[in-house]
Amino acid sequence: MTQLDLTAIEHERDRIRSTYLHEHRPASAARGLHHTALICADVERTVRFYQDVLEFPLTEIFENRDYPGSNHFFFDIGNGNLLAFFDLPGLDLAPYAEVLGGLHHLAISVEPDRWAQLRANLDAAGVEYLEESGTSLYFRDPDGARLELIADPLGEMYGTTVL
Repeated sequence: MTQLDLTAIEHERDRIRSTYLHEHRPASAARGLHHTALICADVERTVRFYQDVLEFPLTEIFENRDYPGSNHFFFDIGNGNLLAFFDLPGLDLAPYAEVLGGLHHLAISVEPDRWAQLRANLDAAGVEYLEESGTSLYFRDPDGARLELIADPLGEMYGTTVL
């Protein structure tokens, strides 16, 4: 790993903050997150994990309009947001890998009491996780995508307002 100049990085962060982070920012052009789409290898395994372990209800499944034989299916992750998946049979895709421009992790907000229940579900399912700061659980889905369940309120992270 390359040695990092943390002071230079901090100065660059401060420069970006002062240049682009406005006290009176305009309203976003977006209405919200319609869905985030991931790829899975096995539809039923994915449904069992997200619906049974994480308690995100499956809302719909239909054929992917762009790839005949592929499924496009959705889970309710609350607040009008969806997590979607495609399976792409016959493409022989490589396993999940972190790459520049790719998914690092998907953070999903849950109420603190549900967070504790979902941690118990992960334990019962034998899913390894890292608990951080008493409010975040980091783990991987069946295909290796990194997820975070965070008990902080929407718009906050570890006591900092991010919205």
